[in-house]
Amino acid sequence: MKAISNIKTRYQDYRALDGREKVQAWKEGLINNAIYIMIIIAVIYTYTKNQRFLSTSSIINIISLSAANIPIACGIAGTIVLTGTDLSAGRVVGLTACISASLLQSTSYATKIFPDLPVLPIPLVILIVLIVGGIVGWVNGFFVAKFHLHPFIVTLATQLIVYGILLMYIMLNGNNGQPLSGLDKSFKNFVTGSILKIGGVPVPNYVWYACVVIAFMWFVWNKTTFGKNMFAVGSNPEAANVSGVNVMRTTIQVHTLAGCMYGITGFIESARIGSNQASTGLNYEADAIAACVIGGVSFVGGTGKISGVVMGVFILRIIFVALNFLSINQNLQYVIKGLIILIACSVDMRKYLVRK
Repeated sequence: MKAISNIKTRYQDYRALDGREKVQAWKEGLINNAIYIMIIIAVIYTYTKNQRFLSTSSIINIISLSAANIPIACGIAGTIVLTGTDLSAGRVVGLTACISASLLQSTSYATKIFPDLPVLPIPLVILIVLIVGGIVGWVNGFFVAKFHLHPFIVTLATQLIVYGILLMYIMLNGNNGQPLSGLDKSFKNFVTGSILKIGGVPVPNYVWYACVVIAFMWFVWNKTTFGKNMFAVGSNPEAANVSGVNVMRTTIQVHTLAGCMYGITGFIESARIGSNQASTGLNYEADAIAACVIGGVSFVGGTGKISGVVMGVFILRIIFVALNFLSINQNLQYVIKGLIILIACSVDMRKYLVRK
């Protein structure tokens, strides 16, 4: 009912405008929604070229690929709300993915990195990757908040540190950087197994785990004091500090929570990929940042919704899947991805300048 009321109000406001103002309103609407318009056109065009694009298997594939990236996007969204970013996210995903794989390799696997270690309980491994990701996030938040360093510099430094640790980790016990595979069946079933089929196509379990992450992050952002403090600090840290918000603690908490989300992503990716190596997680932060901006999380700070982040992840994944269906060259896809980020950021900044 509230949504209908808002639509009626906007319609009445639109009717009250004169001819020139209406044209300007249309222009602003087209610019502000350029990404969504492009997506609709792309979906229609792709479907006309390849009708399998909207088949059940394709749609579930898009949902599955999106679900795998939702935790990292939800984590990095919080850092963007604080007018920052996190360049270390992808490498943390890679490190936690390799940790998960090494601790959950089958005992019968010939080149098991820890041959004397049994397959650890899955809840324990989840706890370990949460701690590892949380520690990296805490370090990021501490240096940003304590020394007022720009998040770009801090997370660039931790990106290199984490990558170095990852390279050393996969060299342990004579592994010599070989991919970590041979995962225990229980681990693969837990993540990539399925309890539901739609049209005969199985829906991976990690889709449901992503739903849990979405619900948790929505609650944290909208129903807790932490969420209110995060938006207050992102909007105006000085005003938030005067209002009694502990800016340093909030900044550290946001980055720590983001690190935990990266750990969850790494855990899921470990089983989803099945063969983990130093390149796992490479450029994941770029996709996550793009999804956040497309979903309305503004770099000017203090603005964003979890629903928008999720929508942004889906939109970005639809684009990438469509490019594959259209047989677009893989190298060209990087160019298109960069253009999407550039356009989304430009539209976001334009909205901010118009409001200002």
